[in-house]
Amino acid sequence: MNTATVPVTGRVHSWDLSTGVDGPGTRFVLFVSGCPLRCLYCANPDTWHLRDGKETTVDDVTARIERYRPFLTTAGGGVTLTGGEPLLQPAFTGAVLRRCKELGLHTALDTSGFLGSRATDSLLADTDLVLLDIKSFDITTYRKLTGGLLAPTLSFAGRLDRLGIPVWIRYVLVPGWTDDPEAVDGLGAFLAGLGNVDRVDVLPFHKLGAHKYDALDIPFPLHDTPVPGPELTERVREQFREHGLQAL
Repeated sequence: MNTATVPVTGRVHSWDLSTGVDGPGTRFVLFVSGCPLRCLYCANPDTWHLRDGKETTVDDVTARIERYRPFLTTAGGGVTLTGGEPLLQPAFTGAVLRRCKELGLHTALDTSGFLGSRATDSLLADTDLVLLDIKSFDITTYRKLTGGLLAPTLSFAGRLDRLGIPVWIRYVLVPGWTDDPEAVDGLGAFLAGLGNVDRVDVLPFHKLGAHKYDALDIPFPLHDTPVPGPELTERVREQFREHGLQAL
């Protein structure tokens, strides 16, 4: 009987290097393919389907990451798994995180939390930071904006708090969708009740991914939605600060 270990594989769309936006320091950012949500403002529609990615082994990913390890360590960075939605492929995501920890690298998981129940305790034990994307705190708006449900994300946020895993909240500010003062205030109160939220990143909606929709021959739903101005952005950040949160 063949007892050779079968390599763990996953579907990967691409990778990149970034500084300051995907976790602390300079990051190796791995874009994993597939996502269950269809956010109207999504900048990466080319990562929606598993078929959009290339089948890759954990060994191949690790070998690529290892080439950058000295640089990442010197730059105070690490590795961030994003997508798509990394928890759509939990076995692959967990294996990559484990290998990164073995390399002594800081790890971050960028997720909507919608599939948080798929994250095992061992996967989260290998996660130093979660970048949690909370799309809206209004149940109806969340459903219209993403096609999914808010409750799983809030449940996952509570679990991360109980486990003591540091969280950076990502909140995309879309005029007419996520700028409602009452909803922002509700989210601020919810986050203030958690003990593990290090910061809230208010990310102004942009249209930099519009060309991808054109290339895929699908309509960009928010084509006519304006980007938020600095006054609106600062107002929302200040609302979070009023709850004792660091908002950037």
